[in-house]
Amino acid sequence: MKINQNLSKLYYSIGEVAEMFDVSNSLIRYWETEFKVLKPTKNRKGDRRFMVKDIRTLEKIYTLVKERGFTLEGAKKEMKSKSQNPTEVISKLRKTRDKLEGILKLMDA
Repeated sequence: MKINQNLSKLYYSIGEVAEMFDVSNSLIRYWETEFKVLKPTKNRKGDRRFMVKDIRTLEKIYTLVKERGFTLEGAKKEMKSKSQNPTEVISKLRKTRDKLEGILKLMDA
């Protein structure tokens, strides 16, 4: 499932997110407990505030569980294997190294 809506807001309520996926609020809360990668922030009242990255994570979970028929355990394993892609990790580490080297050069100047 692709969320075709223009995600222009910084935060979305659980009701808005549930409506995007046409699921209940309780299912979103349940997935939050099951998938450690899903961590929406909470305001002072304790209301969940979902950012775009959280919605993209939910989109992956929804696709695996609802569309592809994965069990929750299978979806967890699939998401973990995708997140541990060595090429992506190496790329991120190289970018971080380059940024740190740039900072070091600025400090030396």
